[in-house]
Amino acid sequence: MQSLLIHPDLSRRAVVDGSALDWHDSPMPGVQRRMLERDGGEQARATSIVRYAPGSRFSPHTHERGEELFVLDGVLEDEFGHYGPGSYIKNPPGSAHTPASVTGCLLWVKLRHLAPDDSERVVVNTQAAAWQPGLVPGLAVMSLSSHATQHTALVRWAPGTRFRRHQHWGGEEIYVLSGVFEDEHGRYPAGHWLRSPHLSQHTPFSGEGCTILVKTGHLQ
Repeated sequence: MQSLLIHPDLSRRAVVDGSALDWHDSPMPGVQRRMLERDGGEQARATSIVRYAPGSRFSPHTHERGEELFVLDGVLEDEFGHYGPGSYIKNPPGSAHTPASVTGCLLWVKLRHLAPDDSERVVVNTQAAAWQPGLVPGLAVMSLSSHATQHTALVRWAPGTRFRRHQHWGGEEIYVLSGVFEDEHGRYPAGHWLRSPHLSQHTPFSGEGCTILVKTGHLQ
């Protein structure tokens, strides 16, 4: 693949309706991607929605700067296990695996962004893990991974929940899993991806309720 630049400037706000993007073939038959952001060729810093057709697999590969995965649908597998809907996996820098899917699956995938000294592999079945109360009524949080300034979590908003205006040290990235997330800049139904740069501010809320996958502290 030739080098691609898709929202490469981390100092700029970006909003993408991932459900409206075209699918692009990967080098592996049966594996396709919707590219939310990308800076580079086949070895790129990238955030994508990835679709495995039933019976497809990716070749063995190493993640030099790590990888985070969230299984949106279906079952992903590799030599370490099987991961159903709602599974979160963090593969640290230097890790290797051979992912595949017998039944087919849909994934959120983020590549080449973890700190070089983050050595912890993390697997969370979010359908079984506990939610913790958030900072305001109506908000619930499930922590998935934390290292230095970087934090990844699920956040569930009950209908009508509002959060105070706040600043994002190290930036914030959101993928809307269900419902509708909102702020003063717009309305973001399921499938939308948002990136807010270091020191940006907003006042988020959700009239209808939503669940979002959130990553913070990785964009400074």
